[in-house]
Amino acid sequence: MTDVTQNSFDKAGVSTITDGEAAVIKLGHRISWGAFAPALVFLAMLLAVGVLNANYLGALGISIATATAAPILFLALGQSMVLNIGSIDLSNAAIALLGALLLALTLPSLGIVAMVMILVLVTVIGAINGAVISYAQVPSFALTLGTLAILQTAALVVSGADTIYVSENRELVSVLFETQLFNAPLTFWLGILAAVILWAVLRYTILGQNMTAMGKNELAATLSAVPVRRVRIITYALSGFLGGLAGLSIVAQAGSASASGLGSDLLLPGIAAALIGGTSISGGQTNLLNVVFGGLTVAFVPIAIQAMGLGAQAQSLVYGIFIILVVSVTTVRTRGSIIK
Repeated sequence: MTDVTQNSFDKAGVSTITDGEAAVIKLGHRISWGAFAPALVFLAMLLAVGVLNANYLGALGISIATATAAPILFLALGQSMVLNIGSIDLSNAAIALLGALLLALTLPSLGIVAMVMILVLVTVIGAINGAVISYAQVPSFALTLGTLAILQTAALVVSGADTIYVSENRELVSVLFETQLFNAPLTFWLGILAAVILWAVLRYTILGQNMTAMGKNELAATLSAVPVRRVRIITYALSGFLGGLAGLSIVAQAGSASASGLGSDLLLPGIAAALIGGTSISGGQTNLLNVVFGGLTVAFVPIAIQAMGLGAQAQSLVYGIFIILVVSVTTVRTRGSIIK
């Protein structure tokens, strides 16, 4: 890159950079920004909160923020995996909520078996989403929007529109929240572990490379013998499984589940965290380690709003602004392309 810069002008001072060299330079700037932007955004959020009220960055504030970040992080990881293949999953937050309700209902009688059963169930729901999209050729947006409505209705029916409290065997899940490491609950550290594992899958396995190839150009991936249907089903199954982990962290934190309580409004934060974490809305680009910063940034939004003295209703406004700004910055625009 140094040689390109030094040899970019002729003796008359006229630029001699070719279109190819310009593209390489532009790509280098984009990669640099994409690699560090999520961490910088998070640090800017911390700085803003610290300036407004440093008390929010104490041990209690960190504990609250990381506890809030845990379910958001799980959902953002699942959303990032799906966005990476060029699709979207609007149902993963509803999967998390239904999983939390079913867990709260069955944990007293089944114990650990209930946890395993719920994780299997939500994984199957995710896989069904992927299968219908693949074989019925239903757009992912439309299909998962429909699944969202179905699961929200199921959550209301299962709960009877009431809060389900875990009366017995609560310690099986509460330990995940009550166990603290560096003032952060174990659920948050499990989210980081999931991010590391999935990052390694995308980077070092054939499955992960196939996922990214689909997101970049699904037709080219198909012509290259990538099993796109199988890859899509696996990706949506992972999204469902991560939604189940989000539901588990909700019950661990609250000791209960409700169709209108904790976890009922995580769809927008989950998408925002994925995008702030550098995941491209157009597919083929994600760094799940950076999604951790996205989850933390979104979790700090309520704290920042409170520090500024604004009402809770401003949260959705901030999430929406984040999404618009991040998509505007990260969308790749080429000459002759049309942004829809």
